[in-house]
Amino acid sequence: MHELPQQIKQWGYELGFQQVGITDTRLQLAEQRLDEWLAQGYHADMAYMHKHGLKRSRPALLEPDTVSIISVRMDYLPEAQELMETTLNNPVAAFISRYALGRDYHKVLRKRLQQLAKRIEQDIGIFGFRAFVDSAPVLEKAIAEKAGLGWIGKHSNIINKKAGSWFFLGEIYTSLALPSDIPSQNHCGQCSACIDICPTQAIVAPYQVDARRCISYLTIELKGSIPEDLRALMGNRIYGCDDCQLICPWNRFARISKEADFSPRHNLNAQHLIDLFNWTEEQFLRNTEGSAIRRIGYQQWLRNIAVALGNAPASISIRSTLTNKVNHASELVREHVFWSLNQKYNNHQAQWETDL
Repeated sequence: MHELPQQIKQWGYELGFQQVGITDTRLQLAEQRLDEWLAQGYHADMAYMHKHGLKRSRPALLEPDTVSIISVRMDYLPEAQELMETTLNNPVAAFISRYALGRDYHKVLRKRLQQLAKRIEQDIGIFGFRAFVDSAPVLEKAIAEKAGLGWIGKHSNIINKKAGSWFFLGEIYTSLALPSDIPSQNHCGQCSACIDICPTQAIVAPYQVDARRCISYLTIELKGSIPEDLRALMGNRIYGCDDCQLICPWNRFARISKEADFSPRHNLNAQHLIDLFNWTEEQFLRNTEGSAIRRIGYQQWLRNIAVALGNAPASISIRSTLTNKVNHASELVREHVFWSLNQKYNNHQAQWETDL
């Protein structure tokens, strides 16, 4: 058993994880911070953040007999930062958070975690375990920090000193009593780059993100209407937001992922807003099959792109594209289409035609 932790890490590397750490289940400080965050209402309408009670911060309540947690990370960066910035700075290009360009990470990591657990079983026999990938009430970031994978940055993402923050996390809750690794130390220092760059100022204080203002929440988790005062601030970001990672100085150490599953599909890293807005629902379902993007559904997809088109420079082609959907069956889509048309067209038609 004293050799098992190192063997687990080696097996993890062989399965494609860039780092494996081990920690205990004591998460009292994280529980306190979660309670404070919930009390502020920063979770917006994500009721699942509190409905499970203490199961999120007390692992044995979620999975009985859990005494140790194996925490892993897998890099997903699909392209160079310069290419991401080029897309983000092109107002007619669609920017999609880079974690969602390839195959759904839930599927990729969960399969590898199951394989890791089975490998452990081959060595020691049957034991109690359960694998998680952002799929249950698990404080994955606090666990990763305790397991030595990195520290929670001021933007609330995990940062690794040698690898930046472009990686996914996964966990195996286990009944094995394994020795814990040394927790990571915080190295953000006086840096406030992520706070300053946030388009909607959603990072309301160091280590505190107000989901009600976060573009990732607005474009993915929010099912209804996007608040009007935030729409113009969203720019061309149609699914998630990576600004706080792009600006983080620690990401100069990030490496392009070797996982083929995380490579961009259907050229989604460099698509024109108009082309994506013109996808039929059938095309949307086909082109997002096996992708995390599909979870938002077609109506939210159109809602998000409509806002981005309203933020783009005025053009005849954009006006025509938006006008084609003013009678869309979805009230949600129509609302955001009308908002976008009113930004540069209906109320300022003479001026924008002159500008063209």
